[in-house]
Amino acid sequence: MVKSIIKSFVPKLMGFRLMALYKIKPKKAIHKAFLLFCTPRGGFVKAHQKDYLKAHQAGTIPYKKINIQTYHWPGKGPKILLLHGWDSHTFRWKGLVKKLRALDYDIVACDAPAHGYSEGNILNVPIYDEVVQLMIDKFDPSILIGHSLGAMTCVYNQHKQNKTNINKMVLLGSPSNMVRVMKGFQKILGLSDNFMSVTEDYFESRYRYRFKEFSISSFAQDVNIPSLVIHDKYDKIVPYKEAVAIDKALKESELILTEGAGHSLNTNCIEEEVIKFLKH
Repeated sequence: MVKSIIKSFVPKLMGFRLMALYKIKPKKAIHKAFLLFCTPRGGFVKAHQKDYLKAHQAGTIPYKKINIQTYHWPGKGPKILLLHGWDSHTFRWKGLVKKLRALDYDIVACDAPAHGYSEGNILNVPIYDEVVQLMIDKFDPSILIGHSLGAMTCVYNQHKQNKTNINKMVLLGSPSNMVRVMKGFQKILGLSDNFMSVTEDYFESRYRYRFKEFSISSFAQDVNIPSLVIHDKYDKIVPYKEAVAIDKALKESELILTEGAGHSLNTNCIEEEVIKFLKH
């Protein structure tokens, strides 16, 4: 119980400090809030994951001033790019990779900035997108598979492309609604409406989007790729209605709603559904 009290108190303390700083140095406070929002709390490689990841590392690619760790499982089939989510890394794909290798797919992946064996301190969809585009340019995959933030980035990346060699896409547990995410951030830290309004101005100046405009379901309207969208009805991180909206917006999409797989969607049955989609 003590731990839960401390856990709930710490964000409020951080928010209090941001609000206090905002009264003195508003620009600095907003920048700190942005960094806080983009800084992962997890994504570290655990002891039992090291050997697997080390065995399949394929060198690094430079992104601005940091290095991005890549992975490769060679095969003669279509090339797949795997993109993990927030507070995660490439190890999450171990089960799916085993099934894909049995079918001789050529598989590549990377640890996102500030995750796994990649360098960096912050991550968001626009940053991830730049890294994904580097991976696409280097490895030329024909299939994208993303989980959570990785799935968001798949859609965002393809929304921006005039031409693409991607011919299939799998989206697992993808958020869509930036407004919902930011309201959650505001509530957890106890930030004022005015603070969030100025934060939105900061986000727009940096990425040219208001929070309402940064919508994966809206971006999906521009994506004309056969897609599989999978989401759990009882996902405690992302409401399944966001997956329904993404599926509806995509021009060619299949939606699977699971019950009990949680946000991770890391089950044998789901892996089989992904394989079935890729084979047809």
